[in-house]
Parts: sequence; structure tokens; C-alpha cells
Amino acid sequence: MSGKRKDKRGRVLRNGEIQKSDGRYRYKYTDAFGEVRYVYSWRLDKNDRIPVGKKWEPSLREKEKQITADMFDRIVPEGGGLTVIELVKKYVSLKTGVRPTTEMGYQTVINLLERERFGCQRIDKVKLSDAKAWLIQLQKDGRGFSSIRTIRGVLRPAFQMAVDDDLIRKNPFGFELASVIYNDSVTREALTRDQERRFLKFVKEDPHFKRYYDGIYILFHTGLRISEFVGLTKADIDFKNRKIHVERQLQRYVRIGYCVIGPKTESGVRQVPMTEEVAECFRRILKERKDPKVEPMIDGHTGFLYLDKNGMPMVALHWEKYFQHICQKYNSIYKLQMPRVTPHVCRHTFCSRMAAARMNPKTLQYIMGHADIGVTLNTYTHFEFEEISEEMYRVSGE
Repeated sequence: MSGKRKDKRGRVLRNGEIQKSDGRYRYKYTDAFGEVRYVYSWRLDKNDRIPVGKKWEPSLREKEKQITADMFDRIVPEGGGLTVIELVKKYVSLKTGVRPTTEMGYQTVINLLERERFGCQRIDKVKLSDAKAWLIQLQKDGRGFSSIRTIRGVLRPAFQMAVDDDLIRKNPFGFELASVIYNDSVTREALTRDQERRFLKFVKEDPHFKRYYDGIYILFHTGLRISEFVGLTKADIDFKNRKIHVERQLQRYVRIGYCVIGPKTESGVRQVPMTEEVAECFRRILKERKDPKVEPMIDGHTGFLYLDKNGMPMVALHWEKYFQHICQKYNSIYKLQMPRVTPHVCRHTFCSRMAAARMNPKTLQYIMGHADIGVTLNTYTHFEFEEISEEMYRVSGE
């Protein structure tokens, strides 16, 4: 017994354990790859007190227990040495065939992590509380819920890849986002019938904005996504059968430029019926469209309905700005203020109108191009009190 090594308190040390002259404990072991590694702690056992002035950390034997478990489960030591930013870059490099918008989202997250200290942390050091604290700080710094959701939407699968590769044991981002940060997203409600009427009347009669009336009327009465609308060409408007062929979206990106991509979902490819009023709007758009010196071609498509001053197709940003300026001018004139109206509010409004008119939900789902009918029923349908009352009286037979 006298030959056994002991610490300064007389406790027997196990194989690989020593206590250094300064009182700190060290454990020496060989990992699964044959490399000699060391871990340290100021405490041998979990019940030991932390020396004054020293930072808390697990005891040496707690670390030994974790090392043994990791080696048994073949967990790669120290997370393979990867930092958070390195892990995300590795994850992104394996994502092929994604949309340009998704690529931009990945790059945004990478740019953020390169600026944040969190991005330099080793992945095996990131705990659940660290992940939550970082997202909370992002919101305190002014980032919105939807932005943080996008960031977490990259980090969670990236860390899950690390779990699947046996680099770490648990995914620190495997929690419900709403349980950690406040959802400050502004709900875009549908306009009331009166608001829609006043908005369209104002646009139609305004000397400057009346040029956009037909396009705005179409958005209110077809439910098209704005990227789908700007992606329409002359060939997509079937006046004979009164329908719109929706097959693509037109986007413009800072680094990529103009790009034609498929609809948001497979259900986005559809034929949307149009009323005579909508058809008449399209006729006026085509009649007033000035042919450019060189017809722009984007990914093999020509004949886009609206062109900007440079002879290139208008994109969603153009129309979002038009809506913004229209609302600002309207509210500067009238005391009865108009809520924020965007192209997407037009889509909300159309869907709510059709639902209120008792359109078959599956028909409405098709027209809207929703992959999930739950989106049609729960996200886009907003009813006024009068409509709810009318429906209740109808059902009850009063």
C-alpha cells in the first residue's frame, strides 16, 4: 500500500492521475487514435471545494468519466478541433443544388459568425446554455425573430451533422426557439374591404402612382406572390381561356444579378383563373408597355410585363418601394390612416376574401399555390367581426 501514489490530502491516485506541485490535478490518457492527451482540474472529486480565485470546472474524475464514455461511444476528442464557423462552413459545403436565396442565407450566417466571438468557440465546448444565451443576445442587439430563426435554422442542422459524425454527443441548438426568445414578428393582416377599396381608389386617381394601378389590382385579385407576378411574361397570359400560367419566380440578387427560379413549392406551378376585370388590367399593361431597344432575356425567358427605366424587368423590390411610397403619401393626406400595405398583404387579403366567400379550401389551396392546406386555413385567412357573425347566424339558422 505504501507504494501507491497519493495526493496532498492522502487520497490514493488512480492510474494516469497526478497532483502537480501547485496543487492542480492532471490526468494522462491515450485517445482512440493513439495520441497522448491531458486534462486538468483543481479538484480531484466533485465534492472538493474550488480553490479561492479559481474558475469553476468539472473535477478531474468527472472529466475522466466523460472521456471514458466518449471513447466507448467513439466520440472524436475535442470535437475534431472544429470551431463553430468551421463546422457551419463544412455543413454549407455539403449543401448542393440549393436556391440562390438559400445560398445567400448561408453566407449571411457565415458572415455573422466571422464577426462574433461565438463563431470561434470549439464545438465541443458549446453547451445548451451557451447557444440560448447567444441567440438572446442577438435579439437584444436588435435582430428580429425571423432573422434569428434563419440563423438557428443553419446552426441546428450543422450541429446535428456533428452529432451524427460523432464529433459531439448532443446538439446544443435542439430546442424550441420560441421558448428562448420573444417572437416580435409583425403579423401582416388582410385589409378590410373598405381599406382595400380606399387604397385602390387612391392609387387609381393619383397622378404619379396610377401607372401601377393595374399591377396592384391584379395582386389584390389573384393572390399571386410578388416574385411570381414579376416573373410573368406575355406568353403566360391566356386571354382566350382567362387564366394565368404561373411557372416561375423572378429574383435579383446583389452578387448574382437577375435569376429565374422555380416556384416556392411544387404546388406553386399552377393555372390561376382571372376575372374579366383582371384580364382587362393585363390588356392595359401590355398596351402601355414600351418595347425596349433590346428585349431583355433572363434565363431564356423574354417578354416580362413591367420594365424599369433601364429596360430591365422590374423585381419585387421595385413594387415594395411603390407600396411604401403610396402608403406614405396616403397617410400624409388623410386622417384615417392606412395600415402598412405590401404586395404580400395583397396576397393575404385575396385569400381571406375567397375564404369568406366560402370557396372550397382545396380549390383555394391550389390557387394560392400552398403545399400545405394548413397554411391556407390558418396563416392567410383573417375575418372581420361582421363576417364571423354572419357565418354564425347562417349555421345556427337565424
